[in-house]
Amino acid sequence: MSENAQRPAARRVLRVAVTADDPLRRTGLAAIVWNAGHVISESSDDADVVLADVRAPRSGPPTVTLGGDNDSDQPGVLPGDASAEQIDAAIRAVAAGLVVRSAEAPRPAFDAMTEPDLNLLTPREVEVLAAIGNGLSNKAVARQLGISQHTVKFHVEALLRKLGAASRAEAVHKGLRQRLIEM
Repeated sequence: MSENAQRPAARRVLRVAVTADDPLRRTGLAAIVWNAGHVISESSDDADVVLADVRAPRSGPPTVTLGGDNDSDQPGVLPGDASAEQIDAAIRAVAAGLVVRSAEAPRPAFDAMTEPDLNLLTPREVEVLAAIGNGLSNKAVARQLGISQHTVKFHVEALLRKLGAASRAEAVHKGLRQRLIEM
């Protein structure tokens, strides 16, 4: 192996403009940028990236905003208490054309059930679950319970949704594990 192949690639030095309303915060952020090996740019006009505390400039080079909203149209958004390593990584990523967002718990678009609420299963749904656990088709379940195939299909769909199952077999498995049915 050659000597150059063993050495890691040199990190690119970026020109970073730092903006913050609080002069002390700006100084602290500038120190983080400087310690990461970047050059502080006095103007965003000649910067590769802007590091902004809360309020980002409307135009100019790509921006990493600290304490911003993840729904922002800025390419980089980190929490206000991001570490120096996170700030450096975000600056480099945004300069390379990537989008950076802080990790946060996903917010469901609706109130999805996270854990099945076993109290929501009706007695008829438990009967249908037991019947499909015995390997019966919708038609056979309908005959056994004296209901229409359409009603069986409706109950099966409700079971899949309530148990968080992707298939009839998974619904039966979850029903057995949660002791809703016995075989």
